[in-house]
Amino acid sequence: MNKTVKNASEAIHDIKDGVTLAAGGFGLCGIPENCISALVEKGVKNLTCISNNAGVDDFGLGLLLKKKQIKKMIASYVGENAEFERLTLSGEMEVNLIPQGTLATRLMAAGYGMPAIFTPAGVGTEVAQGKEVRKFTFNGVEKEYLLEYALEPDFSIVKAWKGDSTGNLIFRLTARNFSPVVAMAGKITIAEVEYLVEPGELNPNEIHVPGIYVHRIFQGTNYEKRIEQLTVRKKT
Repeated sequence: MNKTVKNASEAIHDIKDGVTLAAGGFGLCGIPENCISALVEKGVKNLTCISNNAGVDDFGLGLLLKKKQIKKMIASYVGENAEFERLTLSGEMEVNLIPQGTLATRLMAAGYGMPAIFTPAGVGTEVAQGKEVRKFTFNGVEKEYLLEYALEPDFSIVKAWKGDSTGNLIFRLTARNFSPVVAMAGKITIAEVEYLVEPGELNPNEIHVPGIYVHRIFQGTNYEKRIEQLTVRKKT
């Protein structure tokens, strides 16, 4: 099945106000830049966004924050965005901080069709407030585990290095990060790629996300590929 669409605008055409949106990427690496720009241009509002982080002020999800298009952010790290801090402290945006491993596993659970997981992460902390805690014994050790529900967004947007017209995806190096589980979790998953090829051109052993998880795919353009923190050796 050919899942190719022309561009980002066509790919996100049915993303409406109030939906839950998951975005791949880690820091500034592997950001679905074209999809985010199209969402900014479309002007959708009241989004609940799930992502490892919220980008920076002028890049990634930070562009949606700047336009006040996000009403709730579900993330594990938010330390690089001054606008994020302002919106949170002013009460203009709701924030749900989740341990990074828990966030990834809750997304993966949705992809696997699992309704929930149990994890020791967060037990006895603010993360556990209002949630069910159960005791289980594994290998003779009794321990408390926190019940966390799967995260199944209405839409997922990811950026891959290569993809074919049936939706198979390959990520390059650390750009892989959260993107595979984000792609797996979405009810509708949109992938933008640097190189779009025909079926059969990708090595099956190198595919990170099979096309069954991807509903739309297009070749992106004008990627910035920013470096979050650049450190170079001083001249001697």
